[in-house]
Amino acid sequence: MSHAEADHDSRRSRQWLAGEARGAGVDRDRLLELGAAMAALTAAADEREPVAVAPAPVGVDPGTPIAKPLPPDLLRPLDTNAEMRWTALAGQGYVVPNDRFFVRNHTVTPRLDADTWRLRLFGTGLRGAPTRDAPVEFGLDELRRLPAEESTALLECAGNGRRYFAEQQDDPAPGVAWGLGGVGVARWRGVRLGTVLRLAGLRDDAVDVMPEGLDPDYVTGGVNLGRVRRPLPIAQALDDVLLAYEMNGEPLPADHGFPVRVVVPGWIGISSIKWVGPVEVSTTPLFSPWNTRFYRMFGPGHPAEGTVLGAQPVKSAFELAWDARVPAGADLLLHGRSWSGNGPIEHVEVDTGDGWRPADLVAVDRGGPWQRWTARWRPPAPGRYTLRARATDTTGATQPDRARPNTLAYLFDAVVHHPITAR
Repeated sequence: MSHAEADHDSRRSRQWLAGEARGAGVDRDRLLELGAAMAALTAAADEREPVAVAPAPVGVDPGTPIAKPLPPDLLRPLDTNAEMRWTALAGQGYVVPNDRFFVRNHTVTPRLDADTWRLRLFGTGLRGAPTRDAPVEFGLDELRRLPAEESTALLECAGNGRRYFAEQQDDPAPGVAWGLGGVGVARWRGVRLGTVLRLAGLRDDAVDVMPEGLDPDYVTGGVNLGRVRRPLPIAQALDDVLLAYEMNGEPLPADHGFPVRVVVPGWIGISSIKWVGPVEVSTTPLFSPWNTRFYRMFGPGHPAEGTVLGAQPVKSAFELAWDARVPAGADLLLHGRSWSGNGPIEHVEVDTGDGWRPADLVAVDRGGPWQRWTARWRPPAPGRYTLRARATDTTGATQPDRARPNTLAYLFDAVVHHPITAR
């Protein structure tokens, strides 16, 4: 989450608790009770949130949560999700190919028909206040005829790195046990959301925009929270947000939002709604469970209603298998990548067991959403080693030795201890 998003959500939280914001499926009293209730989630590190899928709409097969193949050398299945294996990036260049890009699904991937799909905009923030039942509509062909833009942007799940809360720190970590593969950079092509909002009749006093996905309703703890949706402030919606219909030069794959998804550069991944259909535009603040019940920080040091997630922290990963086997005494060129929600990476250090030293940065990546780097190492003898990498971004943010725990295990930012065996 960027600083702009944190500021927006903090302001909206105060408005919601004061009764000045609205959002279907969110109750203020329930939100205040939620902090205490979240303590139950820490009963065991391998606990999972109970999730069910509401009756599937036409075109959805609830038995296959992910549409694309999941080759074990490219992706690791995690419930309804799939984590990229870092070895799959070896020799792949800057962007992550579509076949190995991570998948984050709250329910299942819907199979939508591009010919019948419509973007439906409604709400008090549009002239004439069109309703959900009588919205302003755009088809895919209409969007393609509008001026197109391309953005190379990073998407990352807020739970990326969650497993290391338990594995490295012995802190409970309920939820999907992501390693570091819940992240990826792609080239997204589409039309600016702001262009479409203006064509739909955007009012000057609009304050929030809430895209909604067309995947099945999300049910947790016996409560149907409806479709995944999360509001954006109008200033952000009019900035660099894309309605993307291509990914890395191809039509969006089903698992990544076909036919159209939202891409919000620099913001937490849940903001980039996949399979977007309805879009509410409002003159009053909007809220949803995805920035009240979820994607908040609960636990010690946080108020009962939780606090919004801060900027996605700095992270680093080696393009190596976990517990890789390498030849002892041989010269190795280690490859890795680092990234931050605060800004571009300034420098990276690597420790192979003999202290921290600078890594060599790939010059063409400077200023981009992530930074590739290399480091040379010769394992001196057979045995077990621990590789570590830490980065610092242009704001001075870096990676600590220990991440601050929170009840839902978001935003792990500590240096990861990567085991390796030389033989």
